[in-house]
Amino acid sequence: MSRYTARVVWERGDQPFVDNRYSRAHRWRFDGGGEVRASSSPDVVKPPLSDPAAVDPEEAFIASLSSCHMLWFLSLAAAKKFRVDSYDDEAEGVMAKNAEGRVAITRVALRPSIRFSGDTMPTREDQDALHHAAHERCFIANSVKTEVVIEPRE
Repeated sequence: MSRYTARVVWERGDQPFVDNRYSRAHRWRFDGGGEVRASSSPDVVKPPLSDPAAVDPEEAFIASLSSCHMLWFLSLAAAKKFRVDSYDDEAEGVMAKNAEGRVAITRVALRPSIRFSGDTMPTREDQDALHHAAHERCFIANSVKTEVVIEPRE
């Protein structure tokens, strides 16, 4: 079993807080030392109480799914001797009411554009199989009930 940690740090500063007009800006600190500016989504809490330049939890969720899928795809492609030169995913999530009537990320579309080179070039069927296998192995996708679809871009 592996354990992962993330520390979420927010401080009130000189804001009254109880008037509900406080900054949602905060920091994510990860076990490896990385730190990310974070905030609520400006679609949920309007600026200046949110920081549009910071990463919000919804974006992080989508990026997490995309990153996990990519890492598995690269590993599986290397095992098949397909040389990947670049992987660029324009992932998108949709927030809507789910079947229980709760607001949730109800769909995530991964839209990777992948460039290959070398003597062994994958067919479209090979790429589809790699995406399927990567999705099946992705720890994050296996952890959520959100529909995750793969929509490769050319």
